[in-house]
Amino acid sequence: MVNLPSKADRPTMYFIGVTTTQSSIMRLFPIWAEALGLKDACIKGIDISIHAPEEDYRRTVEFIKNDPLSLGALVTTHKIDLYNACKDLFDYLDPYAEMFGELSSISKKDGKLCGHAKDPISSGLAMDAFIPQGHWQKYPEAEVCVLGAGGSALAISAYLAHEKHGEDIPARIHLNNRSAPRLAEAVCILQNLRVPMSFHLCPRPEMNDKIVEKLPEGSFVVNATGLGKDRPGSPLTDACRFPKNGLIWELNYRGTLEFMHQAERQKEEKNLWVEDGWTYFIHGWTQVISEVFHIDITGERLAMCDRLARR
Repeated sequence: MVNLPSKADRPTMYFIGVTTTQSSIMRLFPIWAEALGLKDACIKGIDISIHAPEEDYRRTVEFIKNDPLSLGALVTTHKIDLYNACKDLFDYLDPYAEMFGELSSISKKDGKLCGHAKDPISSGLAMDAFIPQGHWQKYPEAEVCVLGAGGSALAISAYLAHEKHGEDIPARIHLNNRSAPRLAEAVCILQNLRVPMSFHLCPRPEMNDKIVEKLPEGSFVVNATGLGKDRPGSPLTDACRFPKNGLIWELNYRGTLEFMHQAERQKEEKNLWVEDGWTYFIHGWTQVISEVFHIDITGERLAMCDRLARR
């Protein structure tokens, strides 16, 4: 059963995750709060086991909803499970939350409990920072392989196919997942993208290897499984060969990061761009903090948050 904190005695934001005490945000938030003028605001972690009973999610959301100084939360790992267990408790769910069936942000506005899915925004901002403009036109046969079918994986797929990119889009997106039910949900959500989609049930890493090794030059491989952070391991084996001139994105920024290390070992030979999840972490948190405390964190404020975090 989830251990909930006591009633908040000052403006409090929560981090709903699995191993929240290990996250940099616990040390970083007080520094950001002071710089952003949030006075005595604080952050507290709420650890919930992966795929916990529905009641754990409902008790957590009801606690935040009914406690006046509990202003909201960032949700990681549990985004889909929490949405499915608690969507009826929210007075407002944004279109992305309803489209993807997940939420990463809980906040309050005008007495209403609000849920947002921020991954489509934060993942897009992170990808824009390292995928060169015109990359897909430079490598017209290049494809994408997203390992995992959670909220982040769906958001990444949708963003890469967005109309705003014009013709600078991948030739195909592969979505691999180890469980059939979640993969079936992904098919329903992503079936109408303007980029061709292929969905693969891959319960073993060797099966992911086969998809990755067939990718054309310049392709993009993403670890969106959570392996290497909440649980050790990689969705690929050490024998897997990455595509030449490929882009490799490890969504995690902490943990054992086996997937990223696999790519780094081939970086020079394959001329790979290997990106970790740090920029994604910054955008993910600032997007939710902005929602919870109703402040704008863009431009110089965003740059300040990044500088303080790196320091």
